[in-house]
Amino acid sequence: MKGTVHYEVKEGVAILTVDNPPVNPLSDGVRAGLVDGITQAENDSNVLGVVLTGAGRSFIAGADISEFGKTPEGPSLDEALRKLEFCSKPVVAAINGSALGGGLETALVCNYRIAGPAAFVGLPEVNLGLLPGAGGTQRLPRLVGPAEALKMMLTGMHVHAKKALSMGIIDEICEDLIKDSIKFIQKVSSESENHPKVRDLNEKVIEARGSDNILLEAKAMAAKTRKGQFAPGQIIKCVEAAINCDDFNDGMKKEGEYFIECLVNPQREAMIHIFFGERAASKISDIPRETPVKDIKKAGIIGSGTMGGGIAMCFANAGIPVHIIDQDADNLKRGMSVIEKNYEFMVNRGKMTEEMKDSVFGLVTSSLDYQDVSDCDIVIEAVYENLDLKEKIFRTLDEVVKKDAILASNTSGLNVDSIAAVTNRPELVVGTHFFSPANIMRLLEVVRGSQSSDETMATVMSVGKKLKKASVVSLNAPGFIGNRMLFGYTAQANMLLLEGALPHQVDQALESFGMSMGPFRMLDLVGLDLGWRARKLSGTEPALPSKIGDQLCELDRFGQKNGKGFYNYNEGSRAPNPAPENEDIYKTVSAANGIERREISDEEIVDRCILALINEGADIIEEGVGQRAADLDVVYINGYGFPIWRGGPMHHANATGMTEVLNKLNKYHELTKSDTFKPANLIQKLAETDGKFGDAPAKEDRKEKLSFSESSVAGNL
Repeated sequence: MKGTVHYEVKEGVAILTVDNPPVNPLSDGVRAGLVDGITQAENDSNVLGVVLTGAGRSFIAGADISEFGKTPEGPSLDEALRKLEFCSKPVVAAINGSALGGGLETALVCNYRIAGPAAFVGLPEVNLGLLPGAGGTQRLPRLVGPAEALKMMLTGMHVHAKKALSMGIIDEICEDLIKDSIKFIQKVSSESENHPKVRDLNEKVIEARGSDNILLEAKAMAAKTRKGQFAPGQIIKCVEAAINCDDFNDGMKKEGEYFIECLVNPQREAMIHIFFGERAASKISDIPRETPVKDIKKAGIIGSGTMGGGIAMCFANAGIPVHIIDQDADNLKRGMSVIEKNYEFMVNRGKMTEEMKDSVFGLVTSSLDYQDVSDCDIVIEAVYENLDLKEKIFRTLDEVVKKDAILASNTSGLNVDSIAAVTNRPELVVGTHFFSPANIMRLLEVVRGSQSSDETMATVMSVGKKLKKASVVSLNAPGFIGNRMLFGYTAQANMLLLEGALPHQVDQALESFGMSMGPFRMLDLVGLDLGWRARKLSGTEPALPSKIGDQLCELDRFGQKNGKGFYNYNEGSRAPNPAPENEDIYKTVSAANGIERREISDEEIVDRCILALINEGADIIEEGVGQRAADLDVVYINGYGFPIWRGGPMHHANATGMTEVLNKLNKYHELTKSDTFKPANLIQKLAETDGKFGDAPAKEDRKEKLSFSESSVAGNL
C-alpha cells in the first residue's frame, strides 16, 4: 500500500501523522492507517483524544488521482472518514500546510480544526472536472454558508489560514501546532463529552431555503468563468441538495450520484490529462534531473512596452528584483506608469494591500543605461519582432552583462540560433516566449537553441516555475509550437470567409465549440495592420488567406485600435458589433480570386479550423519540435484559449478517434485541395493501429535540431 500514518501518544493524546510524500494524498495506505490509528486510540483508555496532522509541508493535499478508475485496496475513503467523524473521542485536524480537496474534506469530518499560520485550504476539484465527493459540498456550506462555499468550489481558490479563520473554516491559528493542539484536546475533553460535528450544523443552510438568489448567482458565475464545463453545474446541484434536504445523508447520497456523473464524463479525463500534462511539460526528457541550476537573484528586461512591463511584473511578483532598460525616456516613463497602475488596480480589487504593492513595485527599477543590467543573472530582450534589432541588442548585452548570465529573447517566432550567433555565449542564449499580457497569461514557450546548454535550459525552466508559468519546451523552428499551429487555424478561418462564411458565424461556431475567442475577434484584438504593414514595407504580395484583411486595412480598418476591423467597436468598448458594410468587400475579394461563395455549416467551420491545429501538431510531434503530444495541449489551453475541458487539440483528436480524424482530413483535402488537410504521416500511422497521440515515443536526442528553414511553415510567419 502507498503511504502510511504514524501513531504515537504524547501527554495522553494520540498523534496521527500522515506520511505519503511529497504532498500526503489519501492513498490506500493512508486510508488504512487512519482506520487503524483511530481504532487504536479508541481502544486505549489512557488516550483523551486524537490530533491528525501531516508530515512535511502538507496536511493532506487531496485524493490520489492515480487511483481513479481502479478498484481501491483496503478501506474506502468513506470508511476512513466515517471512522474519524464518529470517533468516540475528540479529533482535532492540525492543519500544518495545504489541506486541499480530500484533505479539507478530511479536516471537515474532525470535530475541530486548528491551523498553522502558513496553512491554506480549498476544494479545487472543479479544476479536474470533478466535484468534492467526500462530503465537501454538504459540510462546507454548513460552516461558511452556501454562497461562500459555492464561491470556493466554483473557483477552486485557496484560502489562507487567516481568512479561513474569519470564515469559520478553522477554529484557531497556532504557532506551535502540535503542542497547542494537544493542549486544546486536553481542554475540550475535560469540559465536555459532546463534541461538534459539522454535519449537524444546519443553521446556515436552513437560512438559505426559499431564496433562489444564491443558486442563480452561482449559475451566473459558472456561466462566465467555467463556460462549457460540466462539473460546476453538478456542484451547484449538490449545494442545492445541502440547502433543501432535511437529512444530511440524503444530501450525501445526491453528492455521490453527481460525483459519479462527473467521474464518467469525458471532461474529467481531459482536465486530468492537462493536470498531468503541465507537470510533464516542465521536465526536459534528455536533461538529467541533477543538472545544476543557476541562482537567479536579479533579472533585466530590455524594452518597457506591454511585453517588457508584463514580464517585469512576473519577476517582481515572484520576489525577484528586476531592472528595465529602454532607449527612450518617454517610453520608459510611460511603461513604469503602466506597471504602477496595474498594481494599483490590484489594490483596488482587493488582490493585494497597499503595503504589498509598495514592496513588489519597489523591486522594479529602470534606466536608459545598459550598464545597469551588467550584474543581472538573466536578461530578457522584449522589443518588437525585428531580427536585425534583436541581434543589435544581443551584441550589446554580450559585451555589457556578466559572462555567466543567461540572455533570452522574447521572440514569438524568430530564429533563436541567429540571435545566439552574434554573441560569444551561444550556450547561454535561449528563447522565452511570454504571452500577452505576460503578467496574466500562464504560458511560457522556452525555445531551445542548437547550442543552448543543459544548465541554461534547466535554469530557465526553474525560473518559469518560480514565475508560476506553464512552461513548455520547443525546438528552434519557425513559429515554435503555438504560432506554427495557429497559422493553419487562422488561414482556414480566412479561407472560410472567402468561401462564404461571415466573421460572426465563424467566431460563434468556434466559441460554441469552447474557444475563448473566435479568430476574427482575436485578429481585431491583435491588429489587422501588423502583417499588412510588414508586407507593404517588404513589397510582398499577400497570400490568399490574408487578402480580405489587407483590403480592410486599405480602408483604414485596423481592428480594435481604431474601432473598426472585421467588426465595429464603440468607443471605450471591446464588444464586437456587426459590420455589414464589409460584406461587399468579402464578395469582391472572393470574386476577384475566382472563389464562388456558398453556404457553410458550423460543423465545417469547426472541423476545418480544429483539424488544421491537429494536423500541424502531428508534424510538430513527429519532427520532435515538441517533446510530447501533451505539451502541445498545454500550449493551446494556456496560450490560445482552447477549452480545457476538451483537453487540448491533440487530446481532442484522441477522444475523436484517429480513424475519424483521418477520414475528416481526407474529406477536406478533397474539398479544398489544401495541403493543410493532407494527412500527417503520424496520423496515418496511428489510424492504422488504432493508436493515439502520446503512444509515439519522444525523440531521444533533443539536440538533433531541424534547420530553421526546413519547417513546413517556413516563410509563412
